[in-house]
Order: sequence, then structure tokens, then C-alpha cells
Amino acid sequence: MAADKDDGRKRIAENRKARFEYRIEDTYEAGIQLTGTEVKSLRAGQANIAESYASAENGGIFLINAYIPEYGSAGAFFQHNPRRPRRLLLHKREIHKLAVAVDRQGMTMVPLELYFNAKGRAKLRLALAQGKKLHDKREDTAKREWQRQKARLLRAKG
Repeated sequence: MAADKDDGRKRIAENRKARFEYRIEDTYEAGIQLTGTEVKSLRAGQANIAESYASAENGGIFLINAYIPEYGSAGAFFQHNPRRPRRLLLHKREIHKLAVAVDRQGMTMVPLELYFNAKGRAKLRLALAQGKKLHDKREDTAKREWQRQKARLLRAKG
């Protein structure tokens, strides 16, 4: 996936389905604990977070099932597991708040975007979200279609 610039941030990967599948309640910016070959692979613009999620385990938050491919220029000894769980770096209050929301309210932690910030650190935009029902998805699709049709009509009228 090609990386593009956005207000000092270099986007690596984006989970575009998340806003359709979930109702986003709150977002957090989290650092990621990575190895050297993972960082080099991310700098090359290679990652996929579309099928990933975050989970509260062992007193921390971990990113599960995110795909960061092996770095081709490194030797076999230095390579990492592409789908290994990665620790997310958050404050203790944020970790506690997220864990409680998932346990008590049945919410889900969904990654929205993986990027490098202005200082060159790998960050993940994590959302606390509630899953949408089928009728909610249909309603959103109908609203989006209406907005497109309205824009077309306004353009045609001048």
C-alpha cells in the first residue's frame, strides 16, 4: 500500500472497513512496540491492519493479527513473525478505561490507522467502537447515497 502524507503524518495503513462495520465512540493514539526489521518494513510502506483488532491481556493492550511483512534486505536470523502480537503503548489510565469498556459495555478496540508522526515514531489510531447491526449499515448506506444524489442534483442545477 502506498504511503501518503497527511499534516506531518506519513500514513502506512488504514482500516477503511472499520467506520462501516463499527460505530466509533472514542479514539486514542498509541505507540507500538516494534523490532528493527518491523520498523524498516513499515518505512517501506508495507502493512495491513484490515483484519486486526486489539485485546487487553496481561495488564496491557496488544494488537492482534496485524500483518507487517518480513524485511527483504535483512538476513533470516533477524526476521520477525509477520502476524505476532504487538504491545500498544498507552498510559495506565487509558489501558484501564479501554479494558473496562470492553469487559462491561461489550465494546471492541479497532485499529483505524497506522502512521508515522512528525517525529518519525510509529503510531496507531485505536478506536473504542460498538458493532453495528445490519439495519444500521443499511441506514448509513441510504444516507450516503442520498448525499451523493443531492450533490449531483445541486451540481446539475448550477
